[in-house]
Amino acid sequence: MSSTETKRVETADHERVANAAQGDFAKINQAGVPLSERVHNFFHAYPIAAPTLVLVIAILAFSSIVGDRFFHPFNLSLIVQQVTIIGILGIAQTLIILTAGIDLSVGAVMVLCSVVMGKTALTMGLPAPLALGAGLLTGAITGWINGILVTRVKLPPFIVTLGTWNIFFALNLWYSESQTIRSTDIAREASLLQWQGTAFEFFGARLTYGSVSMILLVILVWYALKWTAWGRHVYAVGDDPQAAELAGINTKRILLSVYVVAGVLCAFAAWALIGRIGSVSPQAGMMANLDSISAVVIGGTSLFGGRGSVFGTLIGALVVGVFTNGLALAGVDVLWQQFTIGLLIIVAVAIDQWIRKV
Repeated sequence: MSSTETKRVETADHERVANAAQGDFAKINQAGVPLSERVHNFFHAYPIAAPTLVLVIAILAFSSIVGDRFFHPFNLSLIVQQVTIIGILGIAQTLIILTAGIDLSVGAVMVLCSVVMGKTALTMGLPAPLALGAGLLTGAITGWINGILVTRVKLPPFIVTLGTWNIFFALNLWYSESQTIRSTDIAREASLLQWQGTAFEFFGARLTYGSVSMILLVILVWYALKWTAWGRHVYAVGDDPQAAELAGINTKRILLSVYVVAGVLCAFAAWALIGRIGSVSPQAGMMANLDSISAVVIGGTSLFGGRGSVFGTLIGALVVGVFTNGLALAGVDVLWQQFTIGLLIIVAVAIDQWIRKV
């Protein structure tokens, strides 16, 4: 497609989004429209509003139940630290789900990348920056494998990533020999790998560089999705791949790039994981794939593709963190904490189905 045609498509995308936003805003403020329909139109126009409302209600509820302990700066910073890994993985998962796919392998990719980083630095004796680069390259390769199977072999993303989840996890156990690399060894020979776990004081709270990295990655991916042609193409492919092809978008290339970027983000999560636990464990992050999906769904991203935001995913991760932390402070058993998160997921999907009826 020529540069003139590309500009024409991008201009049409801008006009379509602007007209849709104006139409949604007009629906919200239209006189005589029933209140239920206004609420419906509002949540359709602003998908991030529903998870934000849930987060605010949860914070107010737990602050009244638990008391001042919940709003203590250390506790708030602890919540942010606890959702850092899931937040970064959630960014990768958001990109996949925006294209109407799903990635069950993100947890296994993260652990495999962390093992590659640790083994490259300590077993092979290479400098820590090279070990970090090897981990990022591993993430890109795993994403490329997933993308090739989806775009070229034309297999369903669910089946592909279910299979590669098992493959990557088996490779992780084989390469690591099921042995954990100790924190003291990493600190002595490759302290850069633990850098994201370094904490600093911020208005009485104790944050880590991993949490800062998560926020920066959210902003970076949000910008890419919002203000670049690549981001608009990602939404277009997820919304209607056939229409995207007719508009001149190379859907296979976009899908492949999404999976590669998601793999690199999983490698960043691996770096944050090493900083979080201090060591390299082949058993860490076993449920991370499901947790990342939970954050994305609760954050308002549609499982049908084409609709959602990484800021919503960040809020979804915080909702999970707030509920888990608040219930723990209230003395609720872990069993019922898991029950609550499961209920939140079902409610989030039900809300998404309701909002889509426009």
